Parts: sequence; structure tokens; C-alpha cells
Amino acid sequence: MTNITAEVDLDAEGRQAGYLRVPRSTHDSAYGWIGVPIVCLANGPGPTVLMTGGTHGDEYEGQIAVTRLARELHPSRIRGRLILIPALNAPAAEAGRRCSPIDDGNLNRSFPGDPAGTPTEMLAHYVEEVLIPRSDVLIDLHSGGASLLYPPTVLRGPGADEREAALLTRLQTAFDLPYAWVFASSPGRKSTGRTAMAGANRKGVVSLMAELGGAGTVDPTALALTERGLQRILHALDMLPDYRPDPAQGTREVQTRGSVYAYDPGIFEPFKQIADPVAAGDPLGQIHDPLRPWAEPIEVLSPFAGFLLAKRVPGRVSRGDAVAQIASDI
Repeated sequence: MTNITAEVDLDAEGRQAGYLRVPRSTHDSAYGWIGVPIVCLANGPGPTVLMTGGTHGDEYEGQIAVTRLARELHPSRIRGRLILIPALNAPAAEAGRRCSPIDDGNLNRSFPGDPAGTPTEMLAHYVEEVLIPRSDVLIDLHSGGASLLYPPTVLRGPGADEREAALLTRLQTAFDLPYAWVFASSPGRKSTGRTAMAGANRKGVVSLMAELGGAGTVDPTALALTERGLQRILHALDMLPDYRPDPAQGTREVQTRGSVYAYDPGIFEPFKQIADPVAAGDPLGQIHDPLRPWAEPIEVLSPFAGFLLAKRVPGRVSRGDAVAQIASDI
């Protein structure tokens, strides 16, 4: 049961384009709706892949990559079905913000959603109950957004069984990003997570997520790797038979040790860059307080050993802000 209406026929062959109508009744528009653009390309038998960008509106590489596929890929080139949603949280994407300005909803913390809830909750419910179950693979593209910066990194579980593990390894190899953050365990259908990946786990659908840059901007290198990787994935699934992949560059598999947080407000001066090695107890930077220039800066120490996988972008920090994420090789 859903209150969202699709303008596209997801079962039709060829190219379908339109909106998911998310109902929203306001003072200015009693019978209004929020439009989430969706493009479906279908050509005969084959897998169904659901590909989303803009789950967070300030994460841009995925939005561009999925938009380009929607615009340039002709149905005759593929085998199977490709469902493309480049701006899944459309109000957030339009505002360039992590969360929706409509209801302050963080879509990737709203699953499994609520068909009678806020617009963000209705959309999460529609994705989990309508789109994911009709898919074989979910690819959900993210970045560090306005506050963080990641190198291009694929995120995946280890697989709930041997078949899923083999497929996830094949997709990771095809994506061919510099890093792969591999989770230590798979909750499978018992997942209680609030993310799209957790929703896919609950439905038994294979899913990949990716962090593809950030800093509130578009990194050309990360975007190029993303677009190349998506075509390589479709080719690996036998959905893009005429694509000729170039040689793989290789992926470094890692697990995260944890995030490091500021406990004091001020301006954070980083000492480490992405991929720099980190020992337990190393200072990652220091926090200055220009309003008390006589006070000594406060060092932020890493409780983890490994290397810097992600870093904070804005200089100003408040208590509780993550300034870094530490990972180690598997």
C-alpha cells in the first residue's frame, strides 16, 4: 500500500520518463504533490537494477552520473531493466542540502518509512516496498556531502550466503573504485537499519553503496571513476553487452575503525590528509579558539590505528562533529 503515484509504467518496454508523485497538501496547494524524477529503460529479459543518486541532496557526483545515464543510454543498448532516479530526495537535491527542507527528513535514515507519514517517510516506504522488491541489484550513490570528503569508495556487506558474496565481489571488482569498505557481517533480512542498503537486506536484494567525494562540490576525477564504474557494473551483469571495459586498476579493501569527534568548539586545523597513516594516540589536528587567543589549542587524538579514510571539510567545528574517519586494511 502506498500513497505515491508513478507516472511511468515500470513493466513497459523501451524508455519511460516522468515523476513519482509524493502527495503534499499545503495552504498554497491543497492537492499538490512533490515530483521525484524517474526514468526506466527496459529491453527484453535480463536483470533489473535500481540506481539512485541524491538520497542526500548535497552529494553531487551520483546525481550527475545517474542523470547522464538517463539522458544518454538508449534502451536498445541494454538487456534487462534499469530504473534510474538521480534525485531521490528531490526537495533536498533542489535545495542542495543533506535533508529535505520540506520536513527536515534525512532519507537515508528514514527506512523502512511510513506510507502515511511525512513526504520523506512516504518516499522511503515506496523505495523499500515497491522499487527494491522488483530489483535484483540496488546501487545507491553518495558522497561526503557538504561536511565530509571521501576518496571514491564502494561500501558493501560480505554477503548473506555464498551466491550473494560472489556477486558482491564481482560488482565491487567491476566498479573498480580505489577503496572498498567491506562490512564485517551481514544482518540479512533481520536488519533493523534505517538506510536504503538495510531495506535491500530486508528484501533479500543485493546492494552496493558508494561514497564518491564530497566537500559540497563535484570532483572531476571522482565523477569520471563513477561513470566508468557504473558502465562496468552493467557490463558485468550482462546488461551492457557492447561496452568494452578497460583494464581494472584495483581496489583496496578496508574496514572502518571508527570516527573521531571534536569535543570543543572552534576552528579545526587538520594535520592529516586522506590515506595518511595514523597510529593510536596520533594528533589528527588541533582546535583553535580565536575568541580566546590566549588559550592553547586543543589537540584531537585518534583512538584508532590505521589510515585516514575521510575528513571534515568546514573549518568551524562544534562539540560532536566528526573530524575524521579511520580505516584499516582487511
